[in-house]
Amino acid sequence: MQIPPQGEHPPRFYHLHLQEDLLEGWTLIREWGYQGAAGRVLREHYADREEAEAALIRIRDEQLKRGYLVVFVQAQT
Repeated sequence: MQIPPQGEHPPRFYHLHLQEDLLEGWTLIREWGYQGAAGRVLREHYADREEAEAALIRIRDEQLKRGYLVVFVQAQT
């Protein structure tokens, strides 16, 4: 996701990534910051995919309300 630039600041980004872990759970990885700079990273573990997907959708919707735009989506079955 990307928010339109404002003033002198470079564009901001918010990246959400969901991946299966080695412990039969799922990890939601969130990364955000300004493009061209080191971003912040937060990892959250979930016991099942449905719970992880619900968290991803909730966070995505929160960021869309803040003005971010979805610029890339990739999914695997």
